[in-house]
Amino acid sequence: MKEYNYKIKGVPYNVKVNGIEENIAKVEVNGIEFEVELEKPVAQPKPVVRAVAAPVKTIEAPKAAQEAVADGVSAVRAPLPGTINDIKVTVGQAVKKGETLVILEAMKMENNIDSDRDGKIKEVKVQKGDTVMEGAILVTIG
Repeated sequence: MKEYNYKIKGVPYNVKVNGIEENIAKVEVNGIEFEVELEKPVAQPKPVVRAVAAPVKTIEAPKAAQEAVADGVSAVRAPLPGTINDIKVTVGQAVKKGETLVILEAMKMENNIDSDRDGKIKEVKVQKGDTVMEGAILVTIG
């Protein structure tokens, strides 16, 4: 309910709008009720529908300084937090030192995460689109 106070030619009017349905307004003027026909129906607000984004998987950094990996296996870790844009290797693939394994986007820049040694990919721990924290293991090389 909305209430308004008006003066017309010095005469005070207390107007209460009790409700509006389509083009009929129920109003009360100085205690007397009226049904007023409006020229145009009042547009009812339309609900806003927003798309909900799919949840993003975040790969946390290990709690301990070194997450356990098997002997002879090295872990390639995220040097900074970011989003995985591309994975260039698959499990079992042979890689050379300096070969790009993963592309990590951080601070609106793409960073190539390269192999630090020759070997075979033992495990890929991330997927395209994942968000990773600094120190999270991306791939393991044996």
